[in-house]
Formats: sequence, structure tokens, C-alpha cells
Amino acid sequence: MTANPLVTALIPLVADLSRELPEAERYRRLLQALRQLLPCDAVALLKLDGDTLIPLAVEGLSTDTLGRRFKLDEHPRLQALLAQRGPTRFATDCDMPDPYDGLVDGHRGHLPVHDCLGCPLYVQDQPWGLLTLDSLDPSSFGKVDLDNLQAFASLAAATVMANERINTLLQRVEDQHQLAEAYKQAAVQHRPRELIGQSAVHRQLQQEIALVGNSELNVLISGETGVGKELVAEALHAASLRASRPLISLNCAALPDNLVESELFGHVRGAFTGAHNERRGKFELADGGSLFLDEIGELPLAAQAKLLRVLQSGQLQRVGADMEQHVDVRVLAASNRDLAEEVRAGRFRADLYHRLSVYPLKVPALRERGRDVLLLAGYFLEENRARLGLRNLRLTQAAQTSLLAYNWPGNVRELEHLIGRAALKALASCSERPRILSIDSPHLDLPQVHSSQAEAPVESAPHSQNMPLREAIDSFQKQLINQTLHRHQHKWAAAARELGIDRANLIRLAKRLGLP
Repeated sequence: MTANPLVTALIPLVADLSRELPEAERYRRLLQALRQLLPCDAVALLKLDGDTLIPLAVEGLSTDTLGRRFKLDEHPRLQALLAQRGPTRFATDCDMPDPYDGLVDGHRGHLPVHDCLGCPLYVQDQPWGLLTLDSLDPSSFGKVDLDNLQAFASLAAATVMANERINTLLQRVEDQHQLAEAYKQAAVQHRPRELIGQSAVHRQLQQEIALVGNSELNVLISGETGVGKELVAEALHAASLRASRPLISLNCAALPDNLVESELFGHVRGAFTGAHNERRGKFELADGGSLFLDEIGELPLAAQAKLLRVLQSGQLQRVGADMEQHVDVRVLAASNRDLAEEVRAGRFRADLYHRLSVYPLKVPALRERGRDVLLLAGYFLEENRARLGLRNLRLTQAAQTSLLAYNWPGNVRELEHLIGRAALKALASCSERPRILSIDSPHLDLPQVHSSQAEAPVESAPHSQNMPLREAIDSFQKQLINQTLHRHQHKWAAAARELGIDRANLIRLAKRLGLP
């Protein structure tokens, strides 16, 4: 008994409906089954997108066909196929131009298609696209082929619908994964990460955070590497009305140039090699919340132009997409570069700089914060105490002096790493595990400071003992002013800010104490 060719072609496709296959492979198998049922020179599966048909898979046509876009008003044959609910076969002498003329694979030169057959695909009673079959033999197709194509089209539509549902589920999984990561990051950020310090410049920073945090202004956070710009961004977000939404972070310096736009704005499936699924960008993930763009000065000029457009209009376009969408995002940007100088050098767009720096906020360097270094050291000491399982971890007086005397080019981050290393070195130097561990100056391994530059804590100065109270106070003030002036390269205004007094009053006090 001879097998029915229609059944033979359909059985593998029915089996494929329950299998997880890549889209390209699923559609390749679909077209192979169609050519098995209706032998011909070329077949194609095209998806309708507005007024354009986009090839998703082809067999027997040149590879460049996949890159073509067939506008319906330019291709009357394709328009005619979509106008009918069932299959259509064009007469051999039909004067409508065939969109595949000269595209049949393996034939050199212009070779027009002679027999053309097609059928629209409907998904949930809406036109989804077309199946087309073409042959160089003018008598390839007959009446029975129209009936077989109609039956095949029903299963082809089911294949398309199964694939789209799988893609939708995969997209939802990807979206949920991205959102879960964002909320996980937000949960970590909502743990108390205190801005520690008592110096005048630190208090001023906290006042500015409180002032601008609850606004909708974009903030440009500047400062040297390691001063805690990300911590400031978290504090700004926590102080805003967007605090219940995630703060999404992106380090612009860590991205290859070819992925910057995708990370910022997302991409559609097939936008570039490796874009197997749609992906939301950081702006979409931050919708309703805040986006922290660290090292914004590293952003390529091309991406800067697109970022500016989003800041101006709130409209973004995924890579490879035709449609725009609106987002509501507050941008907090940070850079250790002087962006104004970058603008003058032509490396950063002036219009973007002004959009970002609606409220500029400078984070002071650690060397400008005076004795805050000891408070921060205490925070990191406690972290390391818990990690090492010690009852207590402390700094000797000599270690405190070394910390105060050092210039801290790496700022708070350098201090954090230094305390971690010093704790391990101090523990390794003990013959048995102590309950209370002291970190001494050699464990810090800081550059030696000349005695004239040392900034020993006043309370450790031996000459302050056995003094009358008035003399001890004057000695304390004199040493403290000297230390502060040294940290600020003898800039009286900066020293006065740290000490929390008026500049003129500081100069008068210094004169009374006999300071030069």
C-alpha cells in the first residue's frame, strides 16, 4: 500500500510540535517537509510586519534573500497572495513581477521563475505571513497541489504558533531573570551601607544628598577613584520617591563598544549575531526607578548621542527594533574624569554633559576628610573581625598615626583593602590565635613619613602631659591646625572647612598660637 505523501510530510512536523528546537531549525524542517510534499526549486517562509514581509527561512533561494524586506506595495504577487484566505497559483503568463526572479540558488545570471504558488498563514485568525513555492518548470504545480498546500498550511500555522509561544515563554523567563537580578541587587543595596564620617566636608556632602535626593534632577557625581561614588548614588536613590523601585547599575568602562547600546537600550531577536532572544536593556529595567551609570566618561560618542535622546524625550529604541517605547528613569552618573575638560577636548558631548550635570555633586577625597580615616578604619576593622572570628581587632597608636599621615591616593577603597591585608598579616605573626588582635604600623606597610610630616594624634604627644590645662589646650590646637594645614597643602580655606570654623577665625587663632 502506497503511503500518502501528505501524511508522510506531516508526521515529522506533528512530532516537532512537542520538541524544543531552535527557531531556525524548526523552520528549516518545515520547509524541507514542504519541498518533500511539493517538489520545487525554492520555498520561503515570510512573516508579515506591518506593510512588509520579512523572510525567516528559505530553501533553494540565495542567502541574501534573508536580508531582503519585501514591501507589499512594491510586490503585487505577494499582495495578491495575502488577499486570499487559501492557496493561489499564478498563471505562467502572469505579468506581475515575481519577487524571486533571479534569486533561485545555483543558477547564474537572470533566470525568471516560471511557476509560482503561495498560501497565507493565519495565527489566531489573524494574517501572520506567507508560504511561497517557486519552480523553473512552468508545469510543476497542479490542482492537487493546491489542496495539499492548504492542508500543509494549517500545520505550518500550528508550527509557527508553537514557536512563537516558546519564544514568548523564553522571553518571559529572560525578563524575570533580569528583574530578579535587579531586585536582588536592590535588596543588597537596601542593606544599611552607611556614609561614615564626621568631618566638615563629609557633613556638607550628606546635606547635599538630602537636598537633591528627593528631587527628580539628574545628578553627576564626580570624585577620584575609590571615594565611594556608588555609595553616594545609593544614598541619593534611597532618599528619593523612587526608593521602592530598583536602582540599576551599569559600569560603562566594563563594556565592549559593540555591546554598549544593547546593554543600555536592549535588542530584538536577530538584531546581531548571538541575539537569539529579545532582551531588555538597563533603561527598561530601571523604568520607574533610577539608573546609575558609573564611569560615564568612558561611553563612546555614538552611544552618547543615543543616551542624550533618551534623556531628552524619554523615548528609546531597542537595537534592531522599528518601534520606540517610553521609559521613566532618573539618571545618576559618575566619573573620576573632569568631564568639563573632556568636553573641551572633544571626547564628551557638551549637550549630554549639561543634561547629566543638572546637579553636580563632588565627593571629597579621603585625604581631605581628616580624622574620618580612623572612623572608616573602625568600620573595616569590624568587618574583618567578624570574618576572622576574633573577639576584637584594633589599631595600635602607631598604626593610627600612620593612617593619619598617609596621603591616600586610592581613597576609601585603598583603606578597605589595606585593613584587610593588615589584619591577615597581624594574625599570621601570632604564634597562637589571640582573642584580641592588634594591628601595628609595620602590618600596614605604608610608606615611611618623615618626622616633620607625621601627624601623630595629639593625645599621644608626651609633652602634653604634666602641663597646665591652658598650655595643653593651646598645644592640642596648634598640633591639630598644623596637621590639617599639611593635609590641605597649607590651603587655609580647605583646612577651615574640615575644622568647621570660619577661615578668618582660623587665621586669627593660628596667629595667637604663634603659627607661621
